[in-house]
Amino acid sequence: MGAGHGHGLHYHGHSVVHRLPAHVKLVAILTFVIVVVATPNRWVWAFAGYAVLVLAAAGATRVPVGYFVKRMVVEVPFVVFALLMPFVARGPRVEVGPFSVSEHGLVGAFGLLAKATIGVVAALTLATTTEPRDLVAGLERLRLPRQLVEIMGFMVRYLEVVTDDLRRMKVARESRGFTARTVSAWPVLASSAGALFIKSYERGERVHLAMLSRGYQGRMPVTRQLHATAADWRLASLLPVTAALVLAAGVLL
Repeated sequence: MGAGHGHGLHYHGHSVVHRLPAHVKLVAILTFVIVVVATPNRWVWAFAGYAVLVLAAAGATRVPVGYFVKRMVVEVPFVVFALLMPFVARGPRVEVGPFSVSEHGLVGAFGLLAKATIGVVAALTLATTTEPRDLVAGLERLRLPRQLVEIMGFMVRYLEVVTDDLRRMKVARESRGFTARTVSAWPVLASSAGALFIKSYERGERVHLAMLSRGYQGRMPVTRQLHATAADWRLASLLPVTAALVLAAGVLL
């Protein structure tokens, strides 16, 4: 009963990061990522400092390292693009082992890889410690456009329903001997995607009519009130403020 369990990206826990209000974590992570992105690509020492900070924040969540590593697969496209940049970019060439690569491409690849990795770890730190419904409530607490928050709320609620429909369609295809191994299978997959879209659209219409019949007027009732203390803001600000000091030191020196 005491083992950690999760839902989607969220990992159930009771760390100090888990207990921070969602809107406080959103502001802290967003500010930290902005500082990281604003850092020049050549400042290797600054990225090393950011990495220490974000790893310390991730360690404070008490989430297993393997849980983070498995979900960092989302960064693979950035890694592939970063590996190609030194070879396709123009400008002065430098020798790196047996290869002749672009100096500008090499610097850009390092910056892209460093910023992407730090950003992904920061985003996972937020996602693993915050339930989806709390994220939506946090966005509402931060006064984001109401329509956008409503759309995200419905997406969170019905993403599993649509995913389950997709899984059942996959099982139905395979039970009839279908295997998507060649290009000739693409029309079948396209038809399945179209059918899933139509089914989801019709479900959305039915849900909307059901909500209108129950008095829906364009705004969901607030069921979770988020409150943050001064201590919460001070604790969450440690990450972005320290990163900002690192950036300021680089600018001044």
